[in-house]
Amino acid sequence: MDERFLVALPRAAYTVPVLRSFLGSTLQIHGVCPECRRDILVAASEACANVVDHGDPAPNYQVSVRIERSFCTLRITHTGRHFTPAAVPSRPTADAESGRGIFLMHSLMDEVAFDVEPDGRTTVLLAKRLCLLPAAELRLAAATAGG
Repeated sequence: MDERFLVALPRAAYTVPVLRSFLGSTLQIHGVCPECRRDILVAASEACANVVDHGDPAPNYQVSVRIERSFCTLRITHTGRHFTPAAVPSRPTADAESGRGIFLMHSLMDEVAFDVEPDGRTTVLLAKRLCLLPAAELRLAAATAGG
């Protein structure tokens, strides 16, 4: 299994559930277990919602997805407002009005990284080790064995 796709979306709120639905269906088709799917979808939704809410003046953003045998990697990129990851508290306080999304991403994913380039391009990297349903594991084993 090696699935890759790149989608460019307008920076609008309706695109978050659209991406979530498409990504969720793709993960399900590949036999990713429900808990793992949920974690990836919540983290991806938070990253995309952050672009929609804080990505001015970028008119759009891109989501790159790679689903491999045991890993899913997403890159969410925009050219909006400059972002300083260190300025976001690692753990939001109970009364904080923002900052929960990045905390959730770190809590749900195996790897979260931010690449902020001098030209203003910001990329959020999300990576998760995949847990497959038993039937998907059997299909992968058969494909790997050539059968």
